[in-house]
Amino acid sequence: MRTNKGEVRPAPSPELSGAELARWYWTLAELTALARRMGLPAGGGKAAVAARIAAALDGLPAPAPGPAAGRPARGAGRQLAAPVDGASVIPPGQRCSQVLRAYFVREIGPGFHFDAFMRDYVAQGAGRTLADAVAHWHATRARAAQPREIGAQFELNRFLRDWHARHPEGTRPQALAAWRDHRSSPRKAAVTPGPE
Repeated sequence: MRTNKGEVRPAPSPELSGAELARWYWTLAELTALARRMGLPAGGGKAAVAARIAAALDGLPAPAPGPAAGRPARGAGRQLAAPVDGASVIPPGQRCSQVLRAYFVREIGPGFHFDAFMRDYVAQGAGRTLADAVAHWHATRARAAQPREIGAQFELNRFLRDWHARHPEGTRPQALAAWRDHRSSPRKAAVTPGPE
């Protein structure tokens, strides 16, 4: 591979220095092949493999592996496991799991469901107990019963539901044509045409 200055990129080999390796662009496939050739672990992302090779080329110890970009460090994603009780503390990164659902149904009753209030509470409730979460459920029932605006991302679903309620014999192509007309209309509140 040539650069604009007439330089030629060397072949990936164990004879390079770490600085020379860092100077050039390499594909992950090239780096992985070189790592295997040098007897190094070839797993991980491109940056991790390149750092491992560069350290070996310079005779340095391999860099300590770090958490993958965008992933929590080990332990941060630990989840509650059964059995749980009211004193169980919600760990960071807890999901709305079946273990939590079973506990909440047992404590609240069969009407329990993970609504927006409970999902947010679990996601942001690290350090609080499950008994606190039950109290939060009861404290938010009045607000949960109030009608809320449907998010814009669900506008098509709402439109199709309403259209089919008014035109039960309408076909899918007719409903989609009505949706296109609705979206292109200067007044979105206009009455949509019925099936032809």
